[in-house]
Amino acid sequence: MEKPVSSNHNPEKEIYKVAILTISDRCSRGEREDESGKAIQGLIKTLPLEFVKYEIIPDEPQMIKAKLIEYSDNLKVDLVLTDGGTGFTPRDNTPEATKAVLDKEIPGIPEVMRMECLKFSRRAMLSRAVSGIRGRTLIINLPGSTKAVKESLAVILDTLIHALDMIRGLDH
Repeated sequence: MEKPVSSNHNPEKEIYKVAILTISDRCSRGEREDESGKAIQGLIKTLPLEFVKYEIIPDEPQMIKAKLIEYSDNLKVDLVLTDGGTGFTPRDNTPEATKAVLDKEIPGIPEVMRMECLKFSRRAMLSRAVSGIRGRTLIINLPGSTKAVKESLAVILDTLIHALDMIRGLDH
C-alpha cells in the first residue's frame, strides 16, 4: 500500500505504522467487496501513517487473535484498526478476541464513538466495539458497515496521533 501524504504533516512528527484488519465472513469468501476497509484507508490518509498491512479474514476468534498478535508483536505496528464483527450475531467475535490479547483496555474510545454516533443512528448503541493497548500497539474495533465506520472514525480521528504519541512516551 502506498504511503499517505498529508498537506498538514509536520516532518518533525513521528510516522506511525498502521494495519487494517477487516473481519467479515462474506468479504473473506469474496462474496462482498470490502468497502469498510477502503473507507478506513481513505479517512486516515491525511494522518502521518504508513500502511503496512491490510487483510480480510473470516470472523474466527483464533484467527482474529493471531492477526492482532502478529501485527502488534511481530510487525510492531503502532495502530491496528479492525472493522466488522462487533454486532450481536453468533459469528460476531471481534470484541472478545480483541479483549483476549489486550494488556490495557481503553474504554473511552468506543464509548465516545457510540455516544457521538447515536446522533446519526440509534443503532450505534448496539456496537460492542472495544479498544486497548497490546505492548506498544493501539487496537481499535470499528463497526462493519461503511457508514458506521466513517461516522465512528470521524469522531476519534483528531485524537489518534495524540494517543500514539502517548504510547511512545512522547511529550503531550
